[in-house]
Amino acid sequence: MMKLIDTHCHLNDDILYKKLEEVVDRAKKTGVEKMIVVGWDKKSSERAIKIANRFPFIYAAVGVHPNNIEGVDEKTLDDVLNLYQNDKVVAIGEIGLDYHYVKDETIHEKQKQIFIKQIEFANLVGLPISIHSRSAFFDTLEILKKHKPLHGGVMHCYSGSVESLSEIIDLGLYIGLDGPVTFKNAKTPKQVAVEVPLEKLIIETDAPYLSPQQVRGTINEPSNLVYILDEIAVLRSMSKKHLAEIIYKNSCRLFKL
Repeated sequence: MMKLIDTHCHLNDDILYKKLEEVVDRAKKTGVEKMIVVGWDKKSSERAIKIANRFPFIYAAVGVHPNNIEGVDEKTLDDVLNLYQNDKVVAIGEIGLDYHYVKDETIHEKQKQIFIKQIEFANLVGLPISIHSRSAFFDTLEILKKHKPLHGGVMHCYSGSVESLSEIIDLGLYIGLDGPVTFKNAKTPKQVAVEVPLEKLIIETDAPYLSPQQVRGTINEPSNLVYILDEIAVLRSMSKKHLAEIIYKNSCRLFKL
């Protein structure tokens, strides 16, 4: 069986957490050998670590998501980031910018400040970052250029253009592709899947969100990672086995697994 790593999932979300054993078992049966559970605030980051400590093949990322900055002061942010000291923490994330729902520039500025602090912290402690960017690509890229992630990272659920790939790659970052690459009318993600350098590609589910086309309308799980692999293999005219081997190595290299 092929070996896969779901590099970004939220088993710490209540929807999946309440049936954790089943979800993990289904993932293992489809070849998902490792998973990284990603936090978005203090509670979810603590839960990510709790899950990672329970299963030897699961790891955690800790951080404050741009949509969860309300009420986050310096102490709260420090409390979250200091969770990195647990041995199972392999990244700082999910961090970044999200202007999709919030148009208030004051909030955008706070998002930027917290994003920068988390990048600098990751640089200090030697960890890669998992970057969320929605409706804020230009500002995200500007910050990453000025505050370069020294230990790499991934553009989680990359939604930028093919033309922007080179700028992301030049920063030493990987491209994370998720369920949207399987959507029938997802022209850009499919183009990205073809054009991204193979050595910079990783795959993620973002479970319980972004279910692939084959299971749209259902709760997403790490076991659905195979659909993303299948789609990219077809798009790139590659064998699934060879593609899986490359992506597995990429994931282990980035997160030092």
